[in-house]
Amino acid sequence: MTACPPQANLPLTLAAALARAAGATSSNPRPPCGPAPGAVRPPTALSQAPCMTPSTSPLTTDLYELNMVQAYLDRGEAKEAVFEFFVRRLPPRRGFLLAAGLEDALEYLTTLTFSEAELGWLRSTGRFRDNLIDYLASFRFTGDVHAIPEGSVCFPNEPLIRITAPLPQAQLVESRLINILHFQTLIASKAARMVLAAPGKILSDFGLRTAHAAEAGLYSARASYIAGFAGAANVLAGARYGIPVVGTMAHSFVQVHDSEIQAFEDFARARPEGVILLIDTYDTEAGARKVVELAPRLKADGISIRGVRIDSGDLIAGARKVRAILDAGGLKDLVILASGGIDEDVLQGMMAQKAPIDGFGIGVSLAASTDVPALDCAYKLQEYAGRPRRKRSEGKETWPGRKQVWRAYDTQGRMCGDILSLESDSQPGEPLVVPVMRAGQRLAPAPTLKDIRERAARDLARLPEPLRRLEPGTGYPVKVADALVELAKEADRLSGK
Repeated sequence: MTACPPQANLPLTLAAALARAAGATSSNPRPPCGPAPGAVRPPTALSQAPCMTPSTSPLTTDLYELNMVQAYLDRGEAKEAVFEFFVRRLPPRRGFLLAAGLEDALEYLTTLTFSEAELGWLRSTGRFRDNLIDYLASFRFTGDVHAIPEGSVCFPNEPLIRITAPLPQAQLVESRLINILHFQTLIASKAARMVLAAPGKILSDFGLRTAHAAEAGLYSARASYIAGFAGAANVLAGARYGIPVVGTMAHSFVQVHDSEIQAFEDFARARPEGVILLIDTYDTEAGARKVVELAPRLKADGISIRGVRIDSGDLIAGARKVRAILDAGGLKDLVILASGGIDEDVLQGMMAQKAPIDGFGIGVSLAASTDVPALDCAYKLQEYAGRPRRKRSEGKETWPGRKQVWRAYDTQGRMCGDILSLESDSQPGEPLVVPVMRAGQRLAPAPTLKDIRERAARDLARLPEPLRRLEPGTGYPVKVADALVELAKEADRLSGK
C-alpha cells in the first residue's frame, strides 16, 4: 500500500474528516492507503482513508464549480450541456500547438468519484446542502466526449475536447480538465519547438527539479516525450508511462572523491550500462583527458563509456575542445551531451554553428515553458438544452455549437489551412475531432504512447516549412465557415443581443 502523506499541514477539519472516515465503507474505487509496512502510524487513524492528493482527489477543483452545481441542483437544472475547451489565441512565440493530455483527462473522467472522507470534509465546511452531498456521493461521469487526438497539431479556437453531459456533470469537471489539458499542451508545444530546432539530436527532459511541483514534472516528461524527446530523468515517468528514463551523475559524486578519475571509474563500475560521465566539475578539458585515460582500463573489463556531459561554460567552444581530445584519444564513438540553459533559440544557434554536441538535457525552459508560461485558453458552454450559447464579453467572444475542424493539405502533403464549422456541416478536408467516449465509457482501448508519439511526428513533419523553421510572425489560416457565423447570429438573437 502507498503511504498517505503527513497530515500536519492539512486544515484541522480535513484531518478530522479523514479520521472520521477511517474504517468506513466507501463506494469509491480508489484504493485505500495507510502507513507503509514498518512505518510509524500517524496520530490520526488513516489506515482506511483514501489519500487526498491532487492527482486523485475530486477536490482538485475550483470552489465556483461546486457553487454552481449547488445552484443547478436547487433549481433542477440538469439538461444536456455542451462545453468545449480551446485556446483563444496564440502568444507571439507560438505558431502552432501540439495537443496533449487527453488520455490523462479521460482517466480523470472515468475514475472521478468522491470518498467518504471528501464528502465529510465538504459537509463540515457548512457551505453545501445535503442535496449536493448526496449528488456527489453517487457521482459518476456519464457523458460523451469528442476530442482532437493527442499528438495532433492544432490552432486557436479549435476544440481540443468537447464534453456533452448533464449540466452539473459538465460543469463540475471544468477546472481539472483545463488543468490537465492546458499544461500538457503547453509543454508539448514547447517541446515540439525544440525538436524542430534540433533535428536528429537526442533531447531529454531534465526539468523535474525546477517544475512547478511534482505533477507538473510528471506531465512535462509525458508531453515532451509525445513531442519527440528521447526520454526523461523523472523515474516516475518511466514507472507510470513507460517513458525511457535517462540520467548521468551530479558534480557532488565527483566532489566526494579525492580523485576525479577515481570518481569516473567508481561510477562506471557501479552503473556499467550506457555510462555517461560528467566532466566539468573542475576543468572540462582535463576531465576529457581523464576519460581517454580511463577508457582502455574499463574496456578491458567489458565496460564501455557511452559519452560525456558538459554542464557549464561556453558549451559550443567546450564541446569542440572535448571532441578533439576524445577523437585524438581514439574515442570517436563517444557522444557529447550538454545541459544548462538550453531552449529552442540556443538549439538553433548550436545547429547553425555545427556544434559537435549529440544531445541535450533540458530543464526549466521546458518544464516551466519560461518564455510562454501559460496559454490563453477556455472551457466554455456552447449549447444548452438544444439551444446554441455563446459568450459576448469583449475580447473573449466564443463561437457556439458543436464544432468540427477540417484540415486541407497541399500537393506535398503539407498542412495548408483549417476550416472551423459545425459538426453537422460538410467541408472539404480531413475531420480532426473524433468521438472517444460515450455514456461515460471509452469507445476504444487507449492508444499507446508510441502511437501518440508517431502521430505527433507525422503532424510536425506536415507543418508548413515556415512553421517548422520557427520563423517569428508566421501565421496559419483557420477559416470560420458561414454555417458557424450564422449560428452565432442565431445565438445572439435567442439571447436578445
